[in-house]
Amino acid sequence: MTEIRGFLLFWSILTATVAALSLGPSFAHVLESLPRLTKWSPSLWRETTVFNGQFLLFLVIGAPLDLAAIGCPGLLAWMLRDDRPAFWFVSAAAALFAASLAAWSVLVKPANDILATWVPGPIPENFEAIRLRWETGHMVVAGIKTAGFISLIVGLLSIRHG
Repeated sequence: MTEIRGFLLFWSILTATVAALSLGPSFAHVLESLPRLTKWSPSLWRETTVFNGQFLLFLVIGAPLDLAAIGCPGLLAWMLRDDRPAFWFVSAAAALFAASLAAWSVLVKPANDILATWVPGPIPENFEAIRLRWETGHMVVAGIKTAGFISLIVGLLSIRHG
């Protein structure tokens, strides 16, 4: 059996790394969501989530990683276009990472837009609904990214050698 070499090996490793780094913060949101939803007071949730920049690096580093998690498997799928089923699994990974970004845009971004209007003072009347949308939106995104990561790994393991 021959080995994957050269640019295909490099791009496969880069793609898996980027996908893992995109999934990581989303999975972290899921891990922290239970206490944030059940134990944290509304004021603690608002202070950490909205006012003190806890998630600033999710934007600065996470957003480019999310875009790269679509582009890298997309290019890898093109490189594997003559290698079925690897092509289909890697293509599905790109599509699933794109779907996770679409889900974020539909579920989380509207909540973020509302959070950006909040100011210190009384807890807004719509707090519970916005918090639930924000937290569950991140859970949905993590689930889709997990499916994309699994598809990518299956695709990488399916690459024909030789």
